[in-house]
Amino acid sequence: MVDRARRGDREAQEVLVGRHLGAVFDLAYRILGDRDLAQDAAQDAMINAMNGIARFRGAASFRTWVLRITMNAARSQGRRRGRRREVGLKAAGDVAARGPDPAETAVQSAEAARATAMLETLPPKQRMAVLLRATQGLSYQEIGQILDCTEGAARVNYHLGIKRLREKLT
Repeated sequence: MVDRARRGDREAQEVLVGRHLGAVFDLAYRILGDRDLAQDAAQDAMINAMNGIARFRGAASFRTWVLRITMNAARSQGRRRGRRREVGLKAAGDVAARGPDPAETAVQSAEAARATAMLETLPPKQRMAVLLRATQGLSYQEIGQILDCTEGAARVNYHLGIKRLREKLT
């Protein structure tokens, strides 16, 4: 697919985007913690990847390459966060209540917020190593490629991050 996409095959590009968009959005969301910003970062990452696919050397897997682009796009989106204009709730209008039980949703939100807050206390490389391993299931070699470090350093960052998280839980 990558070779076809490099030659300009739009169908191959669409297949690649479809295949990797979920992981791209998931990583961007875990970095940014905001669905709208994550959607923007995911879109930017996929556009950048498709525009730069001719530069993909194949030294890493396509997925690893795209996730590295996503990490950079999410960081850029995070820097632009302060310049974003928000719309007030009154301007949004009334939203009908629907979906899961609000109490259950509140508990899940609280647990997710606690986990995110704990992750935010980790140094950046440890946080990214834990996120990439736990949420994307990447190997230490792939994590090292994304974080621009050795496989051993990726392994150490992951294990130190997990150790710190365990200490915070007790």
